[in-house]
Amino acid sequence: MSTLPGAPQLAQVHGTLMLEGQALDALARRFGTPLFVYSRAAMREAAAAYQCALEGRRHLLCYAMKANSNLAVLQVFAEMGCGFDIVSGGELARVLAIGASASKIVFSGVGKTRAEMRQALQAGVRCFNVESTAELDVLNAEALALGQRAPVSLRVNPDVDAGTHPYISTGLKNNKFGIAHREAVAAYRHAASLPGLRVVGIDCHIGSQITQLAPYVDALDRLLDLVEQVEASGIPIHHVDVGGGLGITYTDEAPPRADELMARLLARLDERGHSHREVLLEPGRSLVGNAGVLLTEVLVTKPSIEPDGKNFCIVDAAMNDLVRPAMYQAWMGIEPCIERAGPRLTWDVVGPVCESGDWLGRDRALAVQAGDMLAVLSAGAYGMTMASNYNTRPRAAEVMLDGSQAHLIRDREQVAQLFAGERLLPR
Repeated sequence: MSTLPGAPQLAQVHGTLMLEGQALDALARRFGTPLFVYSRAAMREAAAAYQCALEGRRHLLCYAMKANSNLAVLQVFAEMGCGFDIVSGGELARVLAIGASASKIVFSGVGKTRAEMRQALQAGVRCFNVESTAELDVLNAEALALGQRAPVSLRVNPDVDAGTHPYISTGLKNNKFGIAHREAVAAYRHAASLPGLRVVGIDCHIGSQITQLAPYVDALDRLLDLVEQVEASGIPIHHVDVGGGLGITYTDEAPPRADELMARLLARLDERGHSHREVLLEPGRSLVGNAGVLLTEVLVTKPSIEPDGKNFCIVDAAMNDLVRPAMYQAWMGIEPCIERAGPRLTWDVVGPVCESGDWLGRDRALAVQAGDMLAVLSAGAYGMTMASNYNTRPRAAEVMLDGSQAHLIRDREQVAQLFAGERLLPR
C-alpha cells in the first residue's frame, strides 16, 4: 500500500486507488461520472486538528462554507460543534436547513444586500463582518428598522502579502476586501456611534492557499495594534477573528499543520497580553480540500503523430465541473483508479467543453485507454461550489463515504432541470 501525499484516507492498494477503504473505480461505475467523492473521516480529522489545538481557549471554529456547501458536508461540521462563515443569504439558508444555530454564524462578504442583512438579523446571526463604513450605515438603518442592534466586527485589511495567486489574495491594500488599516480606528468610532450597531470584535482574512506562518503572525500583530488603539478609545473588543486561508498539499507544497498555526497564533496572543480574548477562525479549504476527489471516465485518447505534438486524454469531466485548473492554472494530482500495465505517455487531460482552456491537468505521465477511470485529487474544495452548467452540462453527483457506507448526497442533475425555469416567447 502507498499513501498519496496530502490526501488522508486515500491510498493505492495493489494498484487500486482506495478512499476510506473503498475502491474508487467501483464507486465511479456504481454512481456514474463525473462524480465527487468525499471522506467523512478526513473532514472530521481536519476539524479535530484545529479543535484540539484550541482546547482550553474560548473559541469558535467557523467552517468557511464557500469551499463546499453540500448539506451533508455542513452536517459533518455542525455535529462537531463548528460554526459557519457565510458570504450570502443563500449560504445562510443552507445552514438553517440543516438545523444549525444561527448564533454560530459569522456573515462575511464585501457586498451584502439589504435583504440579506434583514434575513441575517431576523435569523439572529452571531456577527456581521463589516467591510466598509458605507456598509456600517446601511446595516445600522436595517437593524433600527427591525428594532435591533446588529453585532459587528470590522474586517480590517492589514496590507499583508500572503504570497498566493492574485485571484485569491485578499489582504493587500489593492484588494477589494476590508477596511484599510489606517482607516480602521475611525471606522470603529463611527460604528460605536451608531445606535443600531454593537461592536463585538475585529476580523481579518489575508488570502487562500497560504503555506507559511509568517503572514498570519504579521497580520495578527497588525490586528492587535488596532485592538489596543480601539480599546484606548473606549470601545471594547471581545473577540479576535484570525480568518482562514491555510493551504493544503496539492503537489509538493508543505503548509504548516493546523495545530502548528494555532499554537503560533495563540502564543502571539499570550505574548502581547491578549490571552483573555475569544478567538474565531474561518478555515475552509484545509477542512475539505484533501477530503475529496473528482472521478472521471476516459472517453477517448488522441495521441499525436508529431514528435513534438501533444497527446490528449479526453475525459467526461470538464472545466464546468472543476474550474480551478482553468481559472487559477492550478496543479491537481491525477491518478488512475486502477493501475494499468504498460508504458506511460505524457498526456494533457482535457474535457469536452468547447474551450481551449478546458483542461484538468497538463503533461501527466499516465498509462490510459478509453473506459478507464481517473481521479483528480484534492478536489473537495472549490469543486462543486464553483461548478456551472456551461455548454448545458448537468452538474455532477456527490457521494460521502462513511466507513463501509457510500451515501449519495446530491443527485446528478438532469438536462431538463437546466431549462425548467426558462420560457419561450409568445407565438
